Amino acid sequence: MKTPKAALAAMALLGGTALLAAPARAQYGPQAQPQVPQTQPQEPAPAGQAAVTPERPYNLSRAERTAFQPVLVAMVAQDWAAAQTALPAAMEAARSDDAKYLVGQIHLQIGIGINSVQMQSQGIDEMIASGGARPSEMQALYENQLEFATRAGDTAKAQRASAQLDALNPNDPARFVRMARIKANANDAPGAIAHYRQAMQAQQAAGLAIPVEWRQQIAGLAYRARLPQTTGYMREWLIVAPSPALWHDTLAIYAELGNADRALKLDVYRLIRAAGAMNSERDFVELAEAANEIRAFGEVKAVLEEGMRRNLITANAAYARERIGVATTRIASDRSSLAGDRTAALAGSDGAAALRLGDAYYGYGEYASAAELYRAALEKGGPDAGLVNTRLGAALAMAGQRAQAEAAFRAVTGPRAELAQFWLLWLSTRS
Repeated sequence: MKTPKAALAAMALLGGTALLAAPARAQYGPQAQPQVPQTQPQEPAPAGQAAVTPERPYNLSRAERTAFQPVLVAMVAQDWAAAQTALPAAMEAARSDDAKYLVGQIHLQIGIGINSVQMQSQGIDEMIASGGARPSEMQALYENQLEFATRAGDTAKAQRASAQLDALNPNDPARFVRMARIKANANDAPGAIAHYRQAMQAQQAAGLAIPVEWRQQIAGLAYRARLPQTTGYMREWLIVAPSPALWHDTLAIYAELGNADRALKLDVYRLIRAAGAMNSERDFVELAEAANEIRAFGEVKAVLEEGMRRNLITANAAYARERIGVATTRIASDRSSLAGDRTAALAGSDGAAALRLGDAYYGYGEYASAAELYRAALEKGGPDAGLVNTRLGAALAMAGQRAQAEAAFRAVTGPRAELAQFWLLWLSTRS
């Protein structure tokens, strides 16, 4: 009588080789973040999705082989109910380290088969405790133990697993990432950030690139804790992963955390628009209102028309049409007096008048004339120099005068200094 294929497979296992899957290595990295940065890393891949290990011998006694045969036959057939029924006898017979290790492997495989995280975790624990795991397997085993403990909220067990990993490889940057995750789970954002910083230093010392995800995690932790360093961390993330969406979120968070007034919002949203990052109705309304505040009617009209054209202004469509109509009327009279007002502003001693006219020219997209008037405002004095230098730098940047724009932004001090750094970063991305 022929022996069934499942039985042959089980006998091959018992005869000295195993093809059970190795535990998955823990994976670290943030989830996608469309709006504000998140702080939770992705969960690890299930252990059963790991690559199959090379075949390894199991030194089992005759009694152990006999006890394990039914459960292994059931597993080959993926009959998880039968495997669970047969497993207690195998566990009772397991005396050697290899047999105890194999019990853990079986628990892991059954846990994968029936989608039981608890059983998978039990299997990992048994494999670690068995004494039969190879040294090369220990890091992956402890990483999985850490992941399961973290998911279960067992902080003490997670810390023990982390300590074992630290001992295995004290210079591993992932060690500090693990510590950061434990701190993050304990709502200790500063502590978590400090460990991410250590991971970055270790990564650099090893000559490796710093994963963008670490900077993303740091920014997310800082934002959620409303730390004063949030904007700086956002900028570090933006430097290595610039995108319109991240430009938008970074600058919006900067304005939010800085409690930006209307004047600062104007400068912030001008940069958002320059970066091609206007992506919501609110963006267009905020910029239009800030521009209207300084009577930059050309900018009001252009911004709202862009929002309407891109179908991003919907709930406020009536408001936008009304504002466009008023701005169009104002532009007709404003334009006729612009040249005379410019001559008077340049000849006079009123820096505020020069600033107001510079804003008007900026709104019409006449950036060279705007820069001329902003310079005049600086010379005549009166308005805040940080504000004027910010707008001078913006006008020069939009006029394509990069070197002069950079000089203006570097001259910005005080509350707008950080915004000036963002403008400089944006300029550095221009060809």
